[in-house]
Amino acid sequence: MPSSSSAVLPEGVPTIRVVAMPSDTNPAGDIFGGWIISQMDLAAGTTAAFRANGRAATVAINGLVFLEPVAVGDEVSIYTHIAKEGRTSMTIHVQTWRRARHTHKTSKVTEGDFTFVALDANRRPRPLPTHTPTDAPVDPVV
Repeated sequence: MPSSSSAVLPEGVPTIRVVAMPSDTNPAGDIFGGWIISQMDLAAGTTAAFRANGRAATVAINGLVFLEPVAVGDEVSIYTHIAKEGRTSMTIHVQTWRRARHTHKTSKVTEGDFTFVALDANRRPRPLPTHTPTDAPVDPVV
């Protein structure tokens, strides 16, 4: 089992997994925080679009705290789950983890809540569709 700086690893498979590249760095040589946030927004947007069965837009990002830097070559895995649903909106909890290249050491980089609103064809809020437990995506067999 991979080692981790955190006692609890996220459950399931990541929504997005990507390797951090030199073009993603800030002037200090670490991976730019804005790049990490954009990857988190992409992952949350994937989850939101699936749940909304269509277009959804980010309306808020709350509680985002960076715990440690990401280095070039680190594998970045972003985990999402729907934490709360309203009539037209949903809050998606997002965790970002890193795995140092050539190791099994993993650690949490950041987490936060992204709020999305389901949109209609005119880009106006629309109700989330009714969903059943069978609507959930199935994790691939590893």
